Amino acid sequence: MSQTLGQKLLRIKSGEEMPVHGEGSDGKALERTLGIFSLAMIGVGATIGTGIFFTMAEAVPKAGPSVILSFLIAAITAGLTALCYAELSFRIPASGSSYSFAYASLGEFAAFSMAACLLLEYGLAASATAIGWSDYLNNFLLNATGWQVPAALHSPMIVAGANGTEFHPGQFNLPPIILVILCVLLLIKGTTESAVVNTTMVLIKLAILVFFAAIALSGFDSKNLHPFFNTGDGSLLTGMHGVAAAAGTVFFSFIGLDTVATAGAEVRNPRRSVPIAILSALAVVTVFYLLVAVAAVGAQPAAKFRGQEAGLAVILQDVTGKAWPALVLSAGAVISVFSVTLVTIYGQTRILYTISRDGLIPKIFHRVDKRTHTPIANTLIVGAGVAVVAGLVDSNFLWDMVSMGTLTAFIVVSVAVPIMRRKAKDKALTPGAFRVPFGPYVVPVLSILSCLYIMLDLSALTFRIFFIWMAIALVIYFTYGLRHSRLNITSDK
Repeated sequence: MSQTLGQKLLRIKSGEEMPVHGEGSDGKALERTLGIFSLAMIGVGATIGTGIFFTMAEAVPKAGPSVILSFLIAAITAGLTALCYAELSFRIPASGSSYSFAYASLGEFAAFSMAACLLLEYGLAASATAIGWSDYLNNFLLNATGWQVPAALHSPMIVAGANGTEFHPGQFNLPPIILVILCVLLLIKGTTESAVVNTTMVLIKLAILVFFAAIALSGFDSKNLHPFFNTGDGSLLTGMHGVAAAAGTVFFSFIGLDTVATAGAEVRNPRRSVPIAILSALAVVTVFYLLVAVAAVGAQPAAKFRGQEAGLAVILQDVTGKAWPALVLSAGAVISVFSVTLVTIYGQTRILYTISRDGLIPKIFHRVDKRTHTPIANTLIVGAGVAVVAGLVDSNFLWDMVSMGTLTAFIVVSVAVPIMRRKAKDKALTPGAFRVPFGPYVVPVLSILSCLYIMLDLSALTFRIFFIWMAIALVIYFTYGLRHSRLNITSDK
């Protein structure tokens, strides 16, 4: 029986049809080795580090001290969406996160579009964090040895200059490329090993941020919080407009919630573990983000954040007048941001794995090595793409694009909740099932409105690049995915 184009675009893959054990090609499978704690640490590892260690220099100039509200708005929005993720991850305990949720509720075309958003989100997030890591590495080397990576090997070729995009042939950023290679080698070795390393790094990261907050708060000056909102000097955004714009910049740092859901095929008892891990990760992240944001803007005038590399380390050096606190923080950042890049690349590979398993992209992305139980070719391809962007592109181009992909994913997840709830209305409720409170509409609608509020303040360039990327994705879908989908039914069969 053949299908019309409309039927193909709307065909749905139910949760029951999704592989339970994460089967790859040739019958090989991803192993279910992750528990609640390891899974929550993946979420925290993908989240804490990006927004705090790097984006203060981008967000504070937009909002001033009221960047604290920007983090709060982003946290509330992420919290609303986290509830939606928790319910859907219980109903669909598979890898692929938002992609799998969209496939089960909105259909194949929407799922592939969602996949394009996720690939943009994860790929650029990994590149952006790797770039930020190199700034802290340089700060650490300077304080520890007095030596830095030469400028030609620490500067991107494509730069956001005062007069637009600038090209500087002969320059490339080497440290991020080295970081990506190390992450790829670890991910190829195995998921269990990667999770252990990630958990260790996350615990170090949390300790370092407590260390920062304790010292920065000792230099807290209430004068640095006035005026709380930007009043405008011809270059700054004013009032809540600045707060919303900064929220868009920092929002990508909540990508960790999505990363938890990408690991569904490698989690023991995913129906229970994934919802708990998502909400636990959100709670830890929100507390630490607000603590460090308050300490940072209280210890330093907002004007000093603009263009400041390794900003938290610089704040500690200014507060204490000594180099060793900055050295400790930079060392901690170098270690902990490794975990951010690691789990973000991991999330990217697992999304590609799931899309490939469904036939929408080539099979090479879901070939699993029988010895390591990891998709080696997939990981190498992702690593190469992330390394190229990290080595050549200025991170200023990346932050808002990551937020755009994240916000779009969150909107789709919120839309999926009432649809899945309606489809399951005739089924008995599984004991212990997590359900979004206040019915299927209140929280999802608030989540969608919050995402749109943040999205509207992203730059016009961000929207243009996003639409170009989506156009490329649609070409791929209509030329390859539509014909090779595992759900494809033709008259020849």
